Amino acid sequence: MSYGGSQKVQKVIVQPINLIFRYLQNRTVVSVWLYENVNTRIEGIITGFDEYMNLVLVEAVEVHLKRHTRKELKRIMLKGDNITLIQSKDGGN
Repeated sequence: MSYGGSQKVQKVIVQPINLIFRYLQNRTVVSVWLYENVNTRIEGIITGFDEYMNLVLVEAVEVHLKRHTRKELKRIMLKGDNITLIQSKDGGN
């Protein structure tokens, strides 16, 4: 299989803020990986964020991976400094 010079592959760049906004609009359940706390994740629905990536999450749950426990947190504000990764819980966008 070869590609001729006339075919062009176009890449779409998605800004991080746009992805977070899409999660907010779709009320996607997200999993947030915490900085320097690899055994704990926060799951919830983003209802607000700012330019510092501070997040407001509702229906938030603290998940301990080693202990296999879950603690209900309800509504929280998570500072952006504590966030390593944000992904949708179902693995999609």
